[in-house]
Amino acid sequence: NQQQQQQHRSTKATPLMSVSRLIAIATPILGIRAFFSSAQTASNSNMAMQITNEHFVTKNPIKGPFPDHLQTAVFGNGCFWGSERAFWRLPGVYSTAVGYCGGSVEHPTYNAVCSGMTHHNECVHVVFDPSKISYVDILRQFWQSHDPTQGMGQGNDRGTQYRSGIYCSTEEQKKLATASKSAYENALKEKGGAMGSSITTEILYPAPEFYFAEDYHQQYLAKPGSRQYCSAQPTGVDLPAFDSWKPAGTDAHAPKLPEAYWAKYGPKQGCALTGPVEQIVWE
Repeated sequence: NQQQQQQHRSTKATPLMSVSRLIAIATPILGIRAFFSSAQTASNSNMAMQITNEHFVTKNPIKGPFPDHLQTAVFGNGCFWGSERAFWRLPGVYSTAVGYCGGSVEHPTYNAVCSGMTHHNECVHVVFDPSKISYVDILRQFWQSHDPTQGMGQGNDRGTQYRSGIYCSTEEQKKLATASKSAYENALKEKGGAMGSSITTEILYPAPEFYFAEDYHQQYLAKPGSRQYCSAQPTGVDLPAFDSWKPAGTDAHAPKLPEAYWAKYGPKQGCALTGPVEQIVWE
């Protein structure tokens, strides 16, 4: 609703109060044990989020079960509004959804995640057709659409929920994600300057549970009246060619999108919000 959206906009526009500051304020009033207990109760509702099960752009379901030929992947790379927009535009993506992953409680709410106490990450659940787009293509979109060296934050957004993360559904995804991380880190260091830092992206397998975010967050940037906000900071550095870093036995995951696609539609250094919201058609 409008009040929830306004609250989300305010959170994005100003730095989050640190957890230590919250504890300092709450402890004299509630006692430290009561403070942590109330935060967990607020987020651990044991109820799945009620969402509209139709993607606003692709019109496909965003909750499974999905057709057997499709695969899934989960990524976190800053504010999930802009991240989701970038992923749903990829040709071959069936649907996307935003949610929370990698935290300590079940069924968190947005407010609980923003407290920093649940340790969840704002993430995008990507459903894709591997006959049309490779997991490696999606990895390339992930790496090139944010700065993965910024730790607990991305651009102006700071907090545990804005960290860089890849949450793998298969052993092969983990293998590819880990190898691509090393390759991209070397590419950033070769670039030098502020990009010479080590990558802080977490890679987890098996992927922790993905919890859908509130309905108003789903495909937010495609909806009328949305605030076109994204704090992601693409570095302008390309992921090196697959053949230069591919793990043994992963040839089946070779990229399907050609360099011409990336030259025209790939993330550019600076703001990630470019082009229309519709999915890209590439033949």
